[in-house]
Amino acid sequence: MAGVRVILLGKLADLAGSPEIALPAPLDWAGLLAALPEGLAQAAQDPRNRIAVNGSLVTDKPSLAAADGDEIALLPPVSGG
Repeated sequence: MAGVRVILLGKLADLAGSPEIALPAPLDWAGLLAALPEGLAQAAQDPRNRIAVNGSLVTDKPSLAAADGDEIALLPPVSGG
């Protein structure tokens, strides 16, 4: 199964218990949220979290469209000092 590879970074990976999740394609924003565990889906909706498809940032999350073989990355805000 190819599907869509969802990469989770930072606290989002902690919430999922894994840095990566495989989901069936095609996938849009509503489908992604429905497929994620509840706590992770809520975190993904936080406007501070960014999303990228195949390395390109998606500026409007509801416009997300991922096909078979695509990679989605959920990116929490950068922290540190």
